Amino acid sequence: MRWSLAIICLCMSLICQASTAPHLTPRIDKVLVVKSERKLHLLSRGETLKSYRVSLGKKPDGPKLYEGDKRTPEGFYWIDWRKNSDKYNLSMHISYPNARDLARARQEGMPPGGMIMIHGTPVDEEYPEWYFHTLDWTEGCIALKNDDMREIWQLVKDGTLIEIRP
Repeated sequence: MRWSLAIICLCMSLICQASTAPHLTPRIDKVLVVKSERKLHLLSRGETLKSYRVSLGKKPDGPKLYEGDKRTPEGFYWIDWRKNSDKYNLSMHISYPNARDLARARQEGMPPGGMIMIHGTPVDEEYPEWYFHTLDWTEGCIALKNDDMREIWQLVKDGTLIEIRP
């Protein structure tokens, strides 16, 4: 009888630990970029878990209209693949263009572009990392400090939704 009671207590203890474990390492289910705030937020079930300062395209106001306009897109996309980048350290690809972006570019009579990434900062002997971190300098991508990018790389999985707001 004592063994049965001990096994039941052990099982209950394991069940309680398992039910609280997801709170220790919540799954990031959405990345939210608010361009006007220059912020990237990692969300889990609608709750912001972590926020980072970002740099945007050289023309940060308004949605991306076509290739080469130096604007960061606005809308709903996916993080669909990632790679190590010789130029920008780690990078995660955003599934731009979506159907709305394609229609907008078609209306402009221009190609929509592509290769929009979340990436780190160049390692440059002439300019320190903090220099890049204080201005909008990309061709339309979303850039972060390299330490922040390494953390996002670990927390955000491919297939995660990303929303980019004005």
